[in-house]
Amino acid sequence: MAINVNTVYTTVLSILNKEQRGYLTPYEFNQLATQVQLEIFENFFEDYNQYTRMPKTDVEFASRMDHIHEEFQVFEKSENASNVPTTNVYNQPLDLHRFGSVNYNKGLGSPELEIVSARDYTQQTLSPITKPSLSFPIAKHKEDKITVFPAASTFAASDVTFNYIRKPNDVRWGYTIGGLDQYIYDPTKASSLVASSSLMSSVTTPGTGGADGSYVYEPAISSGGGTDGKITITIFGGNVTAAVVSASDVGYGYNVGDTITFSGGGLTQALVITLQASDLLQGTMYSTNFEISDSQQTEVILEILKYAGVVIRDPQIVQAAAQELAANEANTKR
Repeated sequence: MAINVNTVYTTVLSILNKEQRGYLTPYEFNQLATQVQLEIFENFFEDYNQYTRMPKTDVEFASRMDHIHEEFQVFEKSENASNVPTTNVYNQPLDLHRFGSVNYNKGLGSPELEIVSARDYTQQTLSPITKPSLSFPIAKHKEDKITVFPAASTFAASDVTFNYIRKPNDVRWGYTIGGLDQYIYDPTKASSLVASSSLMSSVTTPGTGGADGSYVYEPAISSGGGTDGKITITIFGGNVTAAVVSASDVGYGYNVGDTITFSGGGLTQALVITLQASDLLQGTMYSTNFEISDSQQTEVILEILKYAGVVIRDPQIVQAAAQELAANEANTKR
């Protein structure tokens, strides 16, 4: 279960005793919280590597390796290539953070691609025994792309499936301003796309055909890094007359110039929406919780307090938080 961002922020402010030591603004908190989450996230992999070399236990709830794997399995993904290939070169997914493996779906049984260096590729192709085949394909990985051998006669993004770890989304404590100029927490799910907004002004390829009615579409971004969200498309008289973002699920990580393509509802020509600056989230509203599990809540709070001590220039906070973190680390790794 994820950590509630409001719980962490209010706890941090209470421990800081803001009336005496100083106030940590929402902007400062969001920056620190995002950095702390990323640090803890990266440590999962270092800890996992260390635990593989330590004595193991199969006692329920006591296995450190199982616990660490539970922490980062939330971020595991399997996606096709992010480009529409015309050759045997496939772009990795845009949100890939840690490379795992790649399966070649044109091969017999979708075998895992062996990633080789340029030197190894040359040596393997020279020998009839090690020469790549559909049963034993190989690939070179360079500049966020893989080049697959043997090359097929036709190409599609679904030819390959990347298995990887994505990075956590940035933490955001969203708020509105109250009548006394106080910050009021806004628990609405955050996004980079404006909620309850019409996107018809951003249509670059009008959708045509299809049966009259309304269709809810889960966006698929053909360019850029946006994910999730829902758009309701209305078809009337063979044309798309409305494209509205759902207020309850507005997605994450969209940028100006990203495209959303809708081809459902029997459309003979897909509807393509190219996002403009006016489509994106503005202001301070909407929140994003921590994505790491609530078992890390204590460490998250202590790490933020350590950085907060630097921000408000209170060395006592830095020292107390660092000592507590060191004690927890020593107990965990013992």
